Amino acid sequence: MQLLKNIYQIGGDLNGITWIGEDAGFRDGNSYAVDLEEKIILFDCGCGDTLDQIFANMEYWGLDPEKISDCFLTHPHLDHAGGAHLLKKRGVRLISHPYTAGSVASGDERCCGYLYHKTFTPVTVNQFVDDGDVMTISGLHIRAHHFPGHTLGCTAFDFMMDGKRIIVSGDVIGTLNVGYFGWDGSIDFDKKKYIDSLLRFSRIDFDVMLSGHGMSYFYKPRRRVEECLNQALIQWR
Repeated sequence: MQLLKNIYQIGGDLNGITWIGEDAGFRDGNSYAVDLEEKIILFDCGCGDTLDQIFANMEYWGLDPEKISDCFLTHPHLDHAGGAHLLKKRGVRLISHPYTAGSVASGDERCCGYLYHKTFTPVTVNQFVDDGDVMTISGLHIRAHHFPGHTLGCTAFDFMMDGKRIIVSGDVIGTLNVGYFGWDGSIDFDKKKYIDSLLRFSRIDFDVMLSGHGMSYFYKPRRRVEECLNQALIQWR
């Protein structure tokens, strides 16, 4: 569905954009497409089993999957990065934090295939980005923010479009009415690092937050980050 001008949510089973055998579930994380006319960039790519659905959703909105040039991975969990190997076969450049890159290259337990009773198909990331790095694709400047905690490779990405500062948060922030934080069962979940990440995140001004699951935030999204920080300080110290 179209969220903003040239920005679309094309995957995610919690709000029924894709379906993976369970109604309103967490088996397929949100995927987003940004239309840059000559290119399309993705943020996350779902579990892999829904890639045909993702492409069909794109085509419904007039987006050609053949124009996908890059996919930014927020973290290595199967519900967000399981389809990365399929995109790589299509010539899509994969971009992530080095820790996430190491996780998906090995396909080990950090990718949490066990949570879904599936095997993560390893894939090699093309390009690393670390905290503060900026990549420019077709004139769009995309900044990486390394926010470890949910996993040690969690990365959010922000960019300006149509006068709005937009941040793709992955699972750094929990879904409204479900929880404040990303799932805490990861082998590399770290509360101390998570608190520091939320503190740094809460200092950033932005207009729209595109979430890792469920609906996104279009009005005062920074308040949600501050709520999550507050709960982390209460619950985890």
